[in-house]
Amino acid sequence: MLAPGGGAFMDPETRSTIFNRAVSIWLRCPLPVLLQRVLGRTHRPLLNAGDPAEILQQLSEERSPLYALADIIIDGSEAPIQVTTSSVISALKAYTPPRQVKVTLADREYEVLIGPDLLSQAGGRMLRVMPQPRCVVITDEIVASLYLKTLEDSLFEVGVAHSNVIIPAGEASKNFSAWHHIVETLLEQRIDRSTTIVALGGGVVGDLAGFAAAATLRGLPFIQIPTTLLAQVDSSVGGKTGINSQWGKNLVGAFHQPRLVIADTGVLHSLPVNERRAGYAEIVKAGLIADAAFYEWCETHAQSMLANDSPNLPEAIEKAVRFKATVVGDDEHETKPNNGRALLNFGHTFAHALEAETGYGQGLLHGEAVAIGMILATHLSASLGLCPAQDTVRLIKHLQSVNLPTQIAKLSTNRLLEHMKQDKKMRGGKLTFVLTRGIGQAFTSNDVAEEAVANTLLAYGAI
Repeated sequence: MLAPGGGAFMDPETRSTIFNRAVSIWLRCPLPVLLQRVLGRTHRPLLNAGDPAEILQQLSEERSPLYALADIIIDGSEAPIQVTTSSVISALKAYTPPRQVKVTLADREYEVLIGPDLLSQAGGRMLRVMPQPRCVVITDEIVASLYLKTLEDSLFEVGVAHSNVIIPAGEASKNFSAWHHIVETLLEQRIDRSTTIVALGGGVVGDLAGFAAAATLRGLPFIQIPTTLLAQVDSSVGGKTGINSQWGKNLVGAFHQPRLVIADTGVLHSLPVNERRAGYAEIVKAGLIADAAFYEWCETHAQSMLANDSPNLPEAIEKAVRFKATVVGDDEHETKPNNGRALLNFGHTFAHALEAETGYGQGLLHGEAVAIGMILATHLSASLGLCPAQDTVRLIKHLQSVNLPTQIAKLSTNRLLEHMKQDKKMRGGKLTFVLTRGIGQAFTSNDVAEEAVANTLLAYGAI
């Protein structure tokens, strides 16, 4: 246990060392109690230069926002010292540091923090990576009603000036109109290039806020606070941002990496069960692409991961994020022609077509579409003789065990194929698919006959 002087924590280098190597505790004490403790003492030089009450007030205003960056905050009182000591010991025993995943890119890196109760501490963690203590929070109406105040309280505590922009909830907001509204509002608020944009919400909010941050003033710092399981394991990590067009999903956007991702697993309690299932599909995807052992682990723990307070869910989120971080670090801008970041699109060529045909969220959630898309991609692979037919049966059984959809609801095969031809992954006029040679053995291919794709669609309910 090390107790540095009150001014030591004010030094950025000292703070950084403490954050990296220790658990920091702030014994926060009311000013009247502090004043009572120091009255009559002459060995504190800072208090000998004037009225101790005024000096303590000034020191508190200067230091409290930085002290609030501590990992643990204990409120002090006039109670005996053993009471405070007991509180510190109890807090240390209860403290669980968040899981940390580093996303390492060619010229920089950032952290993804995963764990409960992170939203109430978000202000302090954000301030460590912000160029100045000012941000604008982008969120939607539903998330704002649930979590905006908690985030704003944490920002107040560390002295971060902030405002917000609230948009309607849902995939329908992921369009030019909503993006334009966000950008104009940011400019109206007289932001500068050191103002951080914070996305508080699911994938729609993250994509919109990230694209606004990428374009406004030619690039603003950006932080992701995903509040859905799907966003925590997928869209918040990797820097893909964008909006939908009448021609297809995510056709307009930019690569813009966040400076930090804060995934509070506690906020997942408020998700409807279908949203949790949709997020689970993206966890399964990581195993199907490149980790057969993780896929088997998912099969064993699937149902427990969808329960509140599941001890397995934070581990699953970490594994999925760690996998994606590795892929993104190796191919940040998806420029490798084969088996780079494009592998993360396993099931997505089908899924985006299904979403377009059902009205972007009106008929299928993104994760639900991905679940069906992964089945179709596995079936297509098996029909081409690339993987065992049993893999499709196994995947269907797995996804059905958590009540994810596994069939197309009588959609037009021709219309689905037309949507696929508008997909941004088209190369030289050819459809590009992520296929598999078996569970954990995905690869990319643009040599798939349209007839084979049509037969797969027909086999799973298209007409």
